[in-house]
Amino acid sequence: MPTRKQRRREAKARRHEYEYVYVDDEGNEVAVEPTELRAEKNEQRESKPRRAQQGKPAARGGARRTIEPPSWRRSIRRAALFGPVLIVAMMLLNKNQPIVQQIFPAVFLIAFFIPFSYFTDSFTYRMFQKRLARRDAPKTR
Repeated sequence: MPTRKQRRREAKARRHEYEYVYVDDEGNEVAVEPTELRAEKNEQRESKPRRAQQGKPAARGGARRTIEPPSWRRSIRRAALFGPVLIVAMMLLNKNQPIVQQIFPAVFLIAFFIPFSYFTDSFTYRMFQKRLARRDAPKTR
């Protein structure tokens, strides 16, 4: 939806009188009716694919994002992606320590991260369910 400023600019552009002409086959200049120009412009707009039609979800008006219920499998996958990065970071930060002292803190943090990720997902899912129930409930006022 255009902003107020964009609507004002568009209205201003429509107020000005422009004379459009084209040259026919005989070389004569023929004035174009403004209604013909608007019809052509509308046809061009309709032929362009819109964002919603290109497969992208609408930001606000259309389909909303759904939050999936929490699962331990998803939490473990998330930790599997985050774990190697954490191990490398610990090895770089603790260069002077033995290898066991470099890796053990990372493994401990990953073991803490998995249940923390699961409970965060469950909290988010519960909040989402409450919001849906509130939205779908009939208004009593």
